[in-house]
Amino acid sequence: MGTIVVVLFPILLTLLSNKLKEVRIKSYTRREQHFIPEPFKLTMKVSANLQQLKAIVGDSSDIIYRQFKLGMDNRSSAIVHIDGLVDQQLLQQSILHPLLHAKQSKSGLNFFKTESIKDYLMHHAIEVSDAEALTDSNKIVRKLLSGAVLLFVDGLDEVLVLSVKKWISRTVDEPITEALVRGPRLSFIENIRDNTALLRRMTTDPNLTFQDFEVGERSKRQLTIAYVKDIANDELLGNVRNRINTLDIDHAAESGYIEQLIEDDYLSIFPQVQSTERPDRVMGAILEGRIAILLDGSSYALIVPATFSMMVQSPEDYYERWIPMSLIRLLRYAAAFLSIFLPSFYIAFVSFHQGLIPTDLALAIAGTRVGVPFPTIIEALLMEVSIELLREAGLRLPRPVGQTVGLVGALIIGEAAVQAGLVSPIMVIVVAATAIASFVSPHYGAGIALRMLRFLAMFSAAFLGLYGISLFFVSLCVHAVKLRSFGVPYVTPGTLYSLSDWKDFFFRLPLFMMRNRPTEYFPKDRVRRKKY
Repeated sequence: MGTIVVVLFPILLTLLSNKLKEVRIKSYTRREQHFIPEPFKLTMKVSANLQQLKAIVGDSSDIIYRQFKLGMDNRSSAIVHIDGLVDQQLLQQSILHPLLHAKQSKSGLNFFKTESIKDYLMHHAIEVSDAEALTDSNKIVRKLLSGAVLLFVDGLDEVLVLSVKKWISRTVDEPITEALVRGPRLSFIENIRDNTALLRRMTTDPNLTFQDFEVGERSKRQLTIAYVKDIANDELLGNVRNRINTLDIDHAAESGYIEQLIEDDYLSIFPQVQSTERPDRVMGAILEGRIAILLDGSSYALIVPATFSMMVQSPEDYYERWIPMSLIRLLRYAAAFLSIFLPSFYIAFVSFHQGLIPTDLALAIAGTRVGVPFPTIIEALLMEVSIELLREAGLRLPRPVGQTVGLVGALIIGEAAVQAGLVSPIMVIVVAATAIASFVSPHYGAGIALRMLRFLAMFSAAFLGLYGISLFFVSLCVHAVKLRSFGVPYVTPGTLYSLSDWKDFFFRLPLFMMRNRPTEYFPKDRVRRKKY
Protein backbone atom coordinates (compact mmCIF):
# COMPACT_ATOMS: atom_id res chain seq x y z
CA MET A 1 0.00 0.00 0.00
CA GLY A 2 2.79 2.41 0.89
CA THR A 3 4.52 1.71 -2.43
CA ILE A 4 1.34 2.54 -4.37
CA VAL A 5 0.94 5.82 -2.48
CA VAL A 6 4.56 6.87 -3.04
CA VAL A 7 4.41 6.01 -6.77
CA LEU A 8 1.01 7.61 -7.47
CA PHE A 9 1.61 10.78 -5.46
CA PRO A 10 3.86 12.59 -8.04
CA ILE A 11 1.49 11.55 -10.86
CA LEU A 12 -1.55 12.96 -9.06
CA LEU A 13 0.40 16.09 -8.16
CA THR A 14 1.35 16.62 -11.82
CA LEU A 15 -2.27 16.21 -13.01
CA LEU A 16 -3.49 18.62 -10.35
CA SER A 17 -0.78 21.12 -11.25
CA ASN A 18 -1.74 21.08 -14.95
CA LYS A 19 -5.43 21.55 -14.12
CA LEU A 20 -4.78 24.44 -11.76
CA LYS A 21 -2.48 26.07 -14.31
CA GLU A 22 -5.45 26.26 -16.70
CA VAL A 23 -7.51 27.91 -13.99
CA ARG A 24 -4.67 30.31 -13.28
CA ILE A 25 -4.33 31.30 -16.94
CA LYS A 26 -8.06 32.03 -17.12
CA SER A 27 -7.82 34.14 -13.98
CA TYR A 28 -5.29 36.41 -15.69
CA THR A 29 -8.17 38.01 -17.58
CA ARG A 30 -8.45 41.43 -16.09
CA ARG A 31 -11.47 42.34 -14.04
CA GLU A 32 -13.78 45.17 -14.90
CA GLN A 33 -12.49 48.17 -13.02
CA HIS A 34 -15.72 49.22 -11.33
CA PHE A 35 -13.86 51.01 -8.56
CA ILE A 36 -12.08 53.47 -10.90
CA PRO A 37 -13.93 56.81 -10.92
CA GLU A 38 -15.39 58.19 -14.08
CA PRO A 39 -12.85 60.48 -15.78
CA PHE A 40 -13.65 64.17 -15.71
CA LYS A 41 -13.03 66.72 -18.42
CA LEU A 42 -10.77 69.62 -17.58
CA THR A 43 -12.17 73.10 -18.05
CA MET A 44 -10.64 76.57 -18.28
CA LYS A 45 -11.76 77.38 -14.72
CA VAL A 46 -9.61 76.47 -11.72
CA SER A 47 -12.59 76.33 -9.36
CA ALA A 48 -14.44 73.82 -11.56
CA ASN A 49 -11.36 71.63 -11.92
CA LEU A 50 -10.73 71.63 -8.17
CA GLN A 51 -14.35 70.71 -7.51
CA GLN A 52 -14.10 67.72 -9.87
CA LEU A 53 -10.80 66.66 -8.29
CA LYS A 54 -12.29 66.83 -4.78
CA ALA A 55 -15.16 64.65 -5.93
CA ILE A 56 -12.61 61.88 -6.65
CA VAL A 57 -10.03 62.18 -3.87
CA GLY A 58 -12.41 63.60 -1.25
CA ASP A 59 -11.59 66.06 1.53
CA SER A 60 -8.75 64.05 3.02
CA SER A 61 -6.86 66.07 5.63
CA ASP A 62 -3.44 65.34 4.11
CA ILE A 63 -4.34 66.80 0.68
CA ILE A 64 -3.33 70.47 0.58
CA TYR A 65 -5.15 72.93 -1.72
CA ARG A 66 -3.33 76.25 -2.08
CA GLN A 67 -5.03 78.91 -4.21
CA PHE A 68 -3.20 82.08 -5.25
CA LYS A 69 -2.81 84.67 -8.02
CA LEU A 70 -0.08 84.56 -10.61
CA GLY A 71 2.30 87.47 -10.13
CA MET A 72 2.30 88.51 -13.77
CA ASP A 73 -1.43 89.03 -14.40
CA ASN A 74 -3.29 88.09 -11.17
CA ARG A 75 -4.68 85.01 -12.84
CA SER A 76 -6.41 82.55 -10.47
CA SER A 77 -4.28 79.48 -9.89
CA ALA A 78 -3.96 76.63 -7.42
CA ILE A 79 -1.52 73.93 -6.46
CA VAL A 80 -2.56 70.61 -4.96
CA HIS A 81 -0.23 68.17 -3.21
CA ILE A 82 -0.17 65.55 -0.47
CA ASP A 83 1.46 66.57 2.76
CA GLY A 84 4.42 64.36 3.60
CA LEU A 85 5.15 63.27 0.03
CA VAL A 86 6.71 66.50 -1.29
CA ASP A 87 9.77 68.55 -0.42
CA GLN A 88 8.22 71.64 1.17
CA GLN A 89 11.39 73.71 0.80
CA LEU A 90 11.72 72.87 -2.89
CA LEU A 91 8.00 73.49 -3.38
CA GLN A 92 8.34 76.96 -1.85
CA GLN A 93 11.54 77.95 -3.64
CA SER A 94 11.07 76.40 -7.09
CA ILE A 95 7.30 76.59 -7.61
CA LEU A 96 5.41 78.98 -5.34
CA HIS A 97 7.99 81.76 -5.18
CA PRO A 98 8.56 81.99 -8.98
CA LEU A 99 4.81 81.90 -9.66
CA LEU A 100 3.94 84.55 -7.08
CA HIS A 101 6.69 86.88 -8.27
CA ALA A 102 6.53 86.19 -11.99
CA LYS A 103 6.57 89.39 -14.07
CA GLN A 104 5.42 89.97 -17.61
CA SER A 105 8.37 89.83 -19.93
CA LYS A 106 9.29 92.52 -22.43
CA SER A 107 8.64 90.11 -25.30
CA GLY A 108 4.96 91.01 -25.22
CA LEU A 109 3.57 87.54 -24.73
CA ASN A 110 -0.21 87.42 -24.72
CA PHE A 111 -0.84 85.46 -21.53
CA PHE A 112 -4.51 84.99 -22.33
CA LYS A 113 -3.58 82.54 -25.05
CA THR A 114 -3.39 79.01 -23.69
CA GLU A 115 -0.22 78.16 -25.56
CA SER A 116 1.59 81.26 -24.35
CA ILE A 117 0.81 80.87 -20.64
CA LYS A 118 1.76 77.18 -20.65
CA ASP A 119 4.99 77.83 -22.49
CA TYR A 120 5.90 80.67 -20.16
CA LEU A 121 5.25 78.61 -17.05
CA MET A 122 7.09 75.55 -18.35
CA HIS A 123 10.10 77.34 -19.82
CA HIS A 124 10.54 80.49 -17.71
CA ALA A 125 8.70 80.46 -14.39
CA ILE A 126 8.80 76.96 -12.91
CA GLU A 127 12.24 75.89 -11.68
CA VAL A 128 11.59 72.13 -11.57
CA SER A 129 13.35 69.72 -13.89
CA ASP A 130 10.58 67.10 -13.99
CA ALA A 131 7.44 68.79 -15.33
CA GLU A 132 4.75 67.74 -17.80
CA ALA A 133 1.28 68.80 -18.95
CA LEU A 134 -1.53 66.23 -18.71
CA THR A 135 -5.20 66.12 -19.64
CA ASP A 136 -6.05 62.53 -18.65
CA SER A 137 -7.79 62.77 -15.27
CA ASN A 138 -6.89 59.20 -14.23
CA LYS A 139 -3.20 59.88 -14.81
CA ILE A 140 -3.49 63.19 -12.98
CA VAL A 141 -5.00 61.54 -9.90
CA ARG A 142 -2.35 58.80 -9.90
CA LYS A 143 0.42 61.39 -10.15
CA LEU A 144 -1.05 63.32 -7.22
CA LEU A 145 -1.29 60.20 -5.06
CA SER A 146 2.28 59.29 -5.99
CA GLY A 147 3.67 62.54 -4.61
CA ALA A 148 3.50 64.98 -7.52
CA VAL A 149 2.32 68.61 -7.29
CA LEU A 150 -0.61 69.64 -9.53
CA LEU A 151 -0.74 73.20 -10.87
CA PHE A 152 -4.11 74.50 -12.11
CA VAL A 153 -4.22 77.82 -13.98
CA ASP A 154 -7.25 79.76 -15.20
CA GLY A 155 -7.48 79.68 -18.97
CA LEU A 156 -5.50 76.45 -19.23
CA ASP A 157 -7.38 73.21 -19.84
CA GLU A 158 -4.33 71.17 -18.86
CA VAL A 159 -2.75 70.39 -15.52
CA LEU A 160 0.96 70.93 -15.01
CA VAL A 161 2.37 67.99 -13.04
CA LEU A 162 5.53 68.90 -11.15
CA SER A 163 7.75 66.41 -9.34
CA VAL A 164 9.24 67.55 -6.03
CA LYS A 165 8.85 64.22 -4.24
CA LYS A 166 10.37 63.59 -0.87
CA TRP A 167 9.37 61.04 1.75
CA ILE A 168 10.86 59.22 4.68
CA SER A 169 13.37 56.57 3.59
CA ARG A 170 16.02 54.66 5.47
CA THR A 171 19.66 54.91 4.53
CA VAL A 172 21.53 52.29 2.55
CA ASP A 173 22.73 49.72 5.05
CA GLU A 174 24.44 46.32 5.14
CA PRO A 175 22.35 43.36 3.92
CA ILE A 176 20.72 41.46 6.77
CA THR A 177 19.82 38.11 5.22
CA GLU A 178 22.82 37.83 2.86
CA ALA A 179 25.81 38.76 4.98
CA LEU A 180 29.28 38.26 3.51
CA VAL A 181 32.80 38.26 4.91
CA ARG A 182 34.18 39.97 1.81
CA GLY A 183 32.11 42.09 -0.54
CA PRO A 184 30.16 45.35 -0.83
CA ARG A 185 28.25 46.42 2.29
CA LEU A 186 25.29 47.75 0.32
CA SER A 187 21.69 46.62 0.23
CA PHE A 188 18.56 47.77 -1.53
CA ILE A 189 16.10 50.02 0.29
CA GLU A 190 12.39 50.77 -0.20
CA ASN A 191 12.92 53.66 -2.66
CA ILE A 192 13.01 52.32 -6.20
CA ARG A 193 14.98 55.26 -7.62
CA ASP A 194 17.66 54.84 -4.99
CA ASN A 195 17.81 51.15 -5.95
CA THR A 196 18.21 51.89 -9.66
CA ALA A 197 20.90 54.42 -8.75
CA LEU A 198 22.78 51.71 -6.83
CA LEU A 199 22.77 49.55 -9.96
CA ARG A 200 23.76 52.46 -12.18
CA ARG A 201 26.75 53.18 -9.92
CA MET A 202 28.09 49.67 -10.49
CA THR A 203 28.52 49.97 -14.24
CA THR A 204 29.08 52.57 -16.93
CA ASP A 205 27.59 50.34 -19.62
CA PRO A 206 25.20 52.53 -21.67
CA ASN A 207 23.19 49.42 -22.55
CA LEU A 208 21.93 49.03 -18.98
CA THR A 209 18.21 49.70 -19.39
CA PHE A 210 15.36 50.29 -16.95
CA GLN A 211 11.75 49.93 -18.09
CA ASP A 212 8.91 51.09 -15.85
CA PHE A 213 5.49 49.51 -15.34
CA GLU A 214 2.52 50.20 -13.09
CA VAL A 215 1.08 47.28 -11.14
CA GLY A 216 -2.02 47.16 -8.99
CA GLU A 217 -5.61 47.78 -10.03
CA ARG A 218 -6.63 49.88 -7.05
CA SER A 219 -3.27 51.08 -5.76
CA LYS A 220 -0.76 51.76 -8.53
CA ARG A 221 2.87 51.03 -7.70
CA GLN A 222 5.91 51.47 -9.87
CA LEU A 223 7.68 48.31 -11.02
CA THR A 224 10.95 48.44 -12.95
CA ILE A 225 12.75 45.74 -14.88
CA ALA A 226 16.52 46.03 -15.34
CA TYR A 227 18.50 44.37 -18.11
CA VAL A 228 21.37 44.93 -20.52
CA LYS A 229 19.74 45.33 -23.91
CA ASP A 230 22.58 43.89 -25.98
CA ILE A 231 22.84 40.81 -23.71
CA ALA A 232 19.30 39.87 -22.59
CA ASN A 233 17.43 37.53 -24.91
CA ASP A 234 14.43 39.17 -26.62
CA GLU A 235 12.16 36.16 -26.07
CA LEU A 236 12.95 36.09 -22.36
CA LEU A 237 12.41 39.83 -22.14
CA GLY A 238 9.05 39.55 -23.90
CA ASN A 239 8.01 36.74 -21.56
CA VAL A 240 8.79 38.89 -18.51
CA ARG A 241 6.93 41.89 -19.93
CA ASN A 242 3.89 39.78 -20.75
CA ARG A 243 3.65 38.31 -17.25
CA ILE A 244 3.97 41.75 -15.69
CA ASN A 245 1.34 43.25 -17.98
CA THR A 246 -1.12 40.48 -17.07
CA LEU A 247 -0.74 40.88 -13.31
CA ASP A 248 -4.16 41.12 -11.67
CA ILE A 249 -3.88 42.40 -8.11
CA ASP A 250 -5.36 45.26 -6.13
CA HIS A 251 -2.19 46.24 -4.29
CA ALA A 252 1.35 44.87 -4.51
CA ALA A 253 2.62 45.41 -0.97
CA GLU A 254 5.98 43.68 -1.51
CA SER A 255 7.95 42.00 -4.27
CA GLY A 256 6.88 38.64 -2.82
CA TYR A 257 3.43 39.29 -4.32
CA ILE A 258 5.00 39.69 -7.75
CA GLU A 259 7.14 36.58 -7.26
CA GLN A 260 4.11 34.41 -6.54
CA LEU A 261 2.12 35.76 -9.48
CA ILE A 262 4.79 35.37 -12.17
CA GLU A 263 6.32 31.99 -11.24
CA ASP A 264 5.74 29.06 -13.58
CA ASP A 265 4.48 26.39 -11.16
CA TYR A 266 2.98 27.68 -7.93
CA LEU A 267 2.46 24.11 -6.67
CA SER A 268 6.19 23.45 -6.66
CA ILE A 269 8.03 23.58 -3.36
CA PHE A 270 11.10 25.12 -5.02
CA PRO A 271 11.44 28.90 -5.46
CA GLN A 272 11.47 29.65 -9.18
CA VAL A 273 12.33 33.33 -8.78
CA GLN A 274 15.49 34.40 -7.01
CA SER A 275 15.05 37.19 -4.44
CA THR A 276 17.94 39.22 -3.13
CA GLU A 277 18.70 42.46 -1.32
CA ARG A 278 22.23 42.71 -2.74
CA PRO A 279 22.83 45.05 -5.72
CA ASP A 280 26.07 43.23 -6.61
CA ARG A 281 24.18 39.95 -7.02
CA VAL A 282 21.63 41.68 -9.26
CA MET A 283 24.32 43.32 -11.39
CA GLY A 284 26.13 40.00 -11.82
CA ALA A 285 22.87 38.36 -12.89
CA ILE A 286 21.88 40.93 -15.52
CA LEU A 287 25.39 40.85 -16.98
CA GLU A 288 24.85 37.12 -17.49
CA GLY A 289 21.67 37.80 -19.48
CA ARG A 290 19.05 37.53 -16.76
CA ILE A 291 16.45 40.17 -15.86
CA ALA A 292 15.93 41.90 -12.52
CA ILE A 293 12.57 43.13 -11.24
CA LEU A 294 12.37 45.94 -8.69
CA LEU A 295 9.21 47.14 -6.95
CA ASP A 296 8.80 50.50 -5.29
CA GLY A 297 8.41 50.01 -1.55
CA SER A 298 10.31 46.71 -1.45
CA SER A 299 13.95 46.22 -0.47
CA TYR A 300 14.14 42.88 -2.30
CA ALA A 301 14.80 42.57 -6.01
CA LEU A 302 13.70 39.56 -8.06
CA ILE A 303 15.90 37.83 -10.62
CA VAL A 304 14.58 35.62 -13.42
CA PRO A 305 15.15 32.95 -14.61
CA ALA A 306 16.27 31.06 -11.52
CA THR A 307 17.76 27.58 -11.19
CA PHE A 308 18.54 25.38 -8.21
CA SER A 309 22.29 25.88 -8.56
CA MET A 310 21.80 29.61 -7.97
CA MET A 311 20.26 28.85 -4.59
CA VAL A 312 23.54 27.41 -3.32
CA GLN A 313 25.75 30.12 -4.81
CA SER A 314 26.87 33.28 -3.07
CA PRO A 315 28.41 36.49 -4.45
CA GLU A 316 31.39 35.80 -2.20
CA ASP A 317 32.19 32.77 -4.37
CA TYR A 318 33.65 35.20 -6.92
CA TYR A 319 35.36 37.57 -4.49
CA GLU A 320 37.73 34.96 -3.07
CA ARG A 321 40.15 32.58 -4.80
CA TRP A 322 38.62 29.75 -6.75
CA ILE A 323 40.06 26.74 -4.87
CA PRO A 324 38.66 27.47 -1.37
CA MET A 325 35.36 28.77 -2.77
CA SER A 326 34.94 25.64 -4.90
CA LEU A 327 35.33 23.49 -1.79
CA ILE A 328 32.86 25.67 0.09
CA ARG A 329 30.38 25.35 -2.76
CA LEU A 330 30.71 21.56 -2.62
CA LEU A 331 30.14 21.82 1.11
CA ARG A 332 26.88 23.70 0.44
CA TYR A 333 25.66 20.95 -1.89
CA ALA A 334 26.51 18.33 0.73
CA ALA A 335 24.75 20.39 3.41
CA ALA A 336 21.64 20.67 1.23
CA PHE A 337 21.58 16.88 0.81
CA LEU A 338 22.09 16.27 4.55
CA SER A 339 19.42 18.79 5.54
CA ILE A 340 16.87 16.77 3.54
CA PHE A 341 17.94 13.15 4.06
CA LEU A 342 19.92 12.83 7.30
CA PRO A 343 16.92 12.25 9.63
CA SER A 344 15.26 9.97 7.07
CA PHE A 345 18.38 7.80 6.79
CA TYR A 346 18.47 7.48 10.57
CA ILE A 347 14.80 6.43 10.61
CA ALA A 348 15.31 3.93 7.79
CA PHE A 349 18.39 2.28 9.29
CA VAL A 350 17.03 2.04 12.83
CA SER A 351 13.52 0.92 11.86
CA PHE A 352 14.10 -1.30 8.80
CA HIS A 353 17.77 -1.96 8.03
CA GLN A 354 19.53 -2.65 11.31
CA GLY A 355 21.71 -5.18 9.55
CA LEU A 356 23.37 -2.43 7.50
CA ILE A 357 24.61 -0.67 10.63
CA PRO A 358 28.04 -1.72 12.00
CA THR A 359 27.62 -4.00 15.00
CA ASP A 360 29.25 -1.72 17.56
CA LEU A 361 27.25 1.27 16.38
CA ALA A 362 24.02 -0.76 16.31
CA LEU A 363 24.58 -1.84 19.91
CA ALA A 364 25.30 1.74 20.93
CA ILE A 365 22.12 2.99 19.28
CA ALA A 366 20.08 0.20 20.86
CA GLY A 367 21.53 1.07 24.26
CA THR A 368 20.61 4.74 23.95
CA ARG A 369 17.08 3.87 22.88
CA VAL A 370 16.37 1.75 25.95
CA GLY A 371 13.37 3.28 27.66
CA VAL A 372 12.35 5.53 24.74
CA PRO A 373 8.57 4.95 24.40
CA PHE A 374 8.17 6.24 20.82
CA PRO A 375 9.13 4.81 17.42
CA THR A 376 11.87 6.65 15.56
CA ILE A 377 9.49 8.61 13.30
CA ILE A 378 7.65 10.09 16.30
CA GLU A 379 10.94 10.74 18.04
CA ALA A 380 12.29 12.56 14.99
CA LEU A 381 9.09 14.56 14.50
CA LEU A 382 9.14 15.75 18.11
CA MET A 383 12.66 17.05 17.79
CA GLU A 384 12.29 18.52 14.29
CA VAL A 385 9.07 20.34 15.17
CA SER A 386 10.72 21.69 18.33
CA ILE A 387 13.67 22.98 16.29
CA GLU A 388 11.32 24.67 13.79
CA LEU A 389 9.37 26.30 16.61
CA LEU A 390 12.57 27.63 18.15
CA ARG A 391 13.77 28.89 14.77
CA GLU A 392 10.50 30.72 14.15
CA ALA A 393 10.45 32.15 17.68
CA GLY A 394 13.99 33.41 17.26
CA LEU A 395 13.01 35.24 14.05
CA ARG A 396 9.89 36.92 15.48
CA LEU A 397 11.29 38.04 18.81
CA PRO A 398 13.53 41.13 19.16
CA ARG A 399 17.01 40.34 17.90
CA PRO A 400 18.92 40.13 21.24
CA VAL A 401 16.15 38.07 22.84
CA GLY A 402 15.68 35.91 19.75
CA GLN A 403 19.30 34.78 19.66
CA THR A 404 19.15 33.83 23.33
CA VAL A 405 15.90 31.89 22.88
CA GLY A 406 17.29 29.99 19.88
CA LEU A 407 20.53 28.86 21.51
CA VAL A 408 19.40 28.33 25.10
CA GLY A 409 16.06 26.86 24.09
CA ALA A 410 17.67 24.22 21.87
CA LEU A 411 20.12 23.19 24.61
CA ILE A 412 17.48 23.04 27.34
CA ILE A 413 14.88 21.18 25.27
CA GLY A 414 17.41 18.67 23.95
CA GLU A 415 18.90 17.96 27.37
CA ALA A 416 15.49 17.78 29.05
CA ALA A 417 14.11 15.44 26.38
CA VAL A 418 17.06 13.06 26.83
CA GLN A 419 16.82 13.15 30.62
CA ALA A 420 13.07 12.44 30.44
CA GLY A 421 13.65 9.46 28.16
CA LEU A 422 11.52 10.90 25.34
CA VAL A 423 14.30 10.84 22.73
CA SER A 424 17.69 9.21 22.42
CA PRO A 425 20.97 11.17 22.52
CA ILE A 426 21.82 10.06 18.97
CA MET A 427 18.54 11.54 17.72
CA VAL A 428 19.51 14.87 19.31
CA ILE A 429 22.84 14.70 17.48
CA VAL A 430 21.13 13.91 14.16
CA VAL A 431 18.61 16.75 14.53
CA ALA A 432 21.32 19.22 15.57
CA ALA A 433 23.52 18.28 12.60
CA THR A 434 20.51 18.62 10.29
CA ALA A 435 19.67 22.08 11.65
CA ILE A 436 23.25 23.25 11.18
CA ALA A 437 23.30 21.93 7.61
CA SER A 438 20.06 23.80 6.81
CA PHE A 439 21.67 27.09 7.92
CA VAL A 440 24.34 26.80 5.21
CA SER A 441 21.96 27.72 2.35
CA PRO A 442 22.68 31.31 1.17
CA HIS A 443 19.08 31.70 -0.05
CA TYR A 444 16.37 31.89 2.60
CA GLY A 445 13.57 30.66 0.33
CA ALA A 446 15.60 27.64 -0.75
CA GLY A 447 16.32 26.86 2.90
CA ILE A 448 12.59 26.78 3.66
CA ALA A 449 12.02 24.40 0.73
CA LEU A 450 14.73 22.03 1.99
CA ARG A 451 13.21 22.04 5.47
CA MET A 452 9.80 21.08 4.07
CA LEU A 453 11.29 18.33 1.92
CA ARG A 454 12.95 16.92 5.03
CA PHE A 455 9.56 16.03 6.53
CA LEU A 456 8.42 14.34 3.30
CA ALA A 457 11.63 12.30 3.26
CA MET A 458 11.08 11.30 6.90
CA PHE A 459 7.57 10.00 6.18
CA SER A 460 8.85 8.11 3.11
CA ALA A 461 11.53 6.44 5.26
CA ALA A 462 8.97 5.58 7.95
CA PHE A 463 6.77 3.82 5.37
CA LEU A 464 9.29 1.91 3.26
CA GLY A 465 12.77 2.49 4.66
CA LEU A 466 15.55 2.97 2.11
CA TYR A 467 13.17 1.94 -0.66
CA GLY A 468 10.85 4.80 0.30
CA ILE A 469 13.77 7.24 0.36
CA SER A 470 14.79 6.05 -3.11
CA LEU A 471 11.26 6.54 -4.47
CA PHE A 472 11.07 9.97 -2.88
CA PHE A 473 14.43 10.95 -4.36
CA VAL A 474 13.39 9.76 -7.84
CA SER A 475 10.09 11.64 -7.58
CA LEU A 476 11.95 14.75 -6.47
CA CYS A 477 14.35 14.48 -9.41
CA VAL A 478 11.48 13.98 -11.87
CA HIS A 479 9.73 17.06 -10.52
CA ALA A 480 12.91 19.15 -10.64
CA VAL A 481 13.70 18.08 -14.21
CA LYS A 482 10.14 18.90 -15.29
CA LEU A 483 10.20 22.31 -13.61
CA ARG A 484 10.85 25.46 -15.65
CA SER A 485 11.63 29.03 -14.72
CA PHE A 486 10.68 31.35 -17.57
CA GLY A 487 11.38 28.55 -20.02
CA VAL A 488 14.76 27.59 -18.51
CA PRO A 489 15.06 24.07 -17.00
CA TYR A 490 15.36 24.34 -13.24
CA VAL A 491 18.25 21.88 -12.96
CA THR A 492 20.48 23.61 -15.50
CA PRO A 493 23.35 23.46 -16.17
CA GLY A 494 23.01 19.81 -15.12
CA THR A 495 20.80 19.07 -18.16
CA LEU A 496 23.03 20.77 -20.71
CA TYR A 497 25.70 19.09 -22.78
CA SER A 498 27.88 22.20 -22.91
CA LEU A 499 30.89 21.56 -20.70
CA SER A 500 31.63 25.30 -20.53
CA ASP A 501 28.61 25.84 -18.25
CA TRP A 502 29.95 23.27 -15.78
CA LYS A 503 32.81 25.64 -15.00
CA ASP A 504 30.49 27.42 -12.57
CA PHE A 505 28.32 24.54 -11.37
CA PHE A 506 29.67 22.23 -8.64
CA PHE A 507 33.04 23.98 -8.78
CA ARG A 508 33.90 27.59 -9.48
CA LEU A 509 36.86 27.52 -11.83
CA PRO A 510 39.26 30.48 -12.24
CA LEU A 511 37.66 33.62 -13.65
CA PHE A 512 39.86 33.67 -16.77
CA MET A 513 38.47 30.24 -17.74
CA MET A 514 34.84 31.39 -17.63
CA ARG A 515 35.06 33.19 -20.95
CA ASN A 516 31.47 32.77 -22.11
CA ARG A 517 28.15 33.62 -20.54
CA PRO A 518 25.79 30.77 -19.54
CA THR A 519 24.06 29.24 -22.55
CA GLU A 520 20.77 28.52 -20.77
CA TYR A 521 19.73 32.20 -21.06
CA PHE A 522 20.62 32.38 -24.78
CA PRO A 523 22.31 35.78 -24.45
CA LYS A 524 22.81 37.94 -27.52
CA ASP A 525 26.45 38.55 -26.63
CA ARG A 526 27.79 35.09 -25.85
CA VAL A 527 31.35 36.11 -25.04
CA ARG A 528 32.05 37.61 -21.63
CA ARG A 529 35.81 38.02 -22.06
CA LYS A 530 37.26 38.80 -25.45
CA LYS A 531 40.73 37.63 -24.48
CA TYR A 532 42.16 35.38 -21.80
